[in-house]
Amino acid sequence: MKVDGTPYRTIWVADDGVAVEIIDQTRLPHEFVTVRLDTAAEAACAIKDMLVRGAPLIGVTAAYGVALAMRQDPSDAGLGAAYETLIATRPTAVNLRWALDDMRALLAPLPPAERTAAAYARAAEICDQDVAICSAIGDHGLALIGDMWQAKGRNGRVDLLTHCNAGWLATVDWGTALAPVYKAHDAGIPIHVWVDETRPRNQGDGLTAWELGRHGVPHTVIVDNAGGHLMQHGQVDLCITGTDRTTATGDVCNKIGTYLKALAASDNNVPFYVALPGPTIDWTIRDGLAEVPIEERDPSEVTHVTGRADGGEIVSVAVTPDGTPAANYAFDVTPARLVTGLITERGVCPASAEGLADLYPEHR
Repeated sequence: MKVDGTPYRTIWVADDGVAVEIIDQTRLPHEFVTVRLDTAAEAACAIKDMLVRGAPLIGVTAAYGVALAMRQDPSDAGLGAAYETLIATRPTAVNLRWALDDMRALLAPLPPAERTAAAYARAAEICDQDVAICSAIGDHGLALIGDMWQAKGRNGRVDLLTHCNAGWLATVDWGTALAPVYKAHDAGIPIHVWVDETRPRNQGDGLTAWELGRHGVPHTVIVDNAGGHLMQHGQVDLCITGTDRTTATGDVCNKIGTYLKALAASDNNVPFYVALPGPTIDWTIRDGLAEVPIEERDPSEVTHVTGRADGGEIVSVAVTPDGTPAANYAFDVTPARLVTGLITERGVCPASAEGLADLYPEHR
């Protein structure tokens, strides 16, 4: 995607062919800074501290983390240590485990002398596959947006609501939930995005609004609790969110607050879609509420807000009284019954075991 006219991916191999570079998303939207990763430990910190985030990008970063580890120690012990270090970084996004399992399965049978080159090659393949997958998600979602515009008689604009950030910053390129938005915008369909602020980390107003603005897509930031009001007054045509883990039965785990948006959409007959790549499906889980681990993060993300002061300085300020406890649940689970459909790289399907099995028969 483009940042003020310059095309970027969110992760790439440095000019030296060894290190990996990323966009430090903790510095957005106020500073655009890239960071160099030289070791698996640095890749793990980038994931844990959320310099990179979003299920697909977490998986790709972990794959490159294994490649960096093989440069230092390509032995069986080195491969095992890298796997354990990286798998422990984030508990909810299933792409992390998928990518690490993929890398370990490829590298374990190889002699150590061949592992480094194979690891870099496979990480690059995973990277390119993610771009292709997200582009295909965009194509299938574009058809839904186009149908909505046709239903409105090609008059006015299509108003879409999203939650958190599932754009190109959450993937390698294009995004999941926002890929259809970019495709629609580039195709000339007048589209406007309602952007939830998404407390506590404000990844909607900090990341989604930033990337939509850089690409020229019309958008408006709203507080998290405004979505239901807009739906009641007919100002939302459809919702599309991303997901960090989807069960084999169509339950979706996404940024905290997604469930409430799905409830509001159901009550107001607003279509609620979830966009996801195949690697985000956890085929080992059937009951999202009972089986998906929900990450609990540092309470300071709730008690403090970081932003740019009028003088330009980036500051963190407390918003709660001293000593007040805070709970910081990072995700919630939206039951499949509230999801109109799942937008995947293979097409759109019902949020059900049967719907997913039809698109992914190899997992039936």
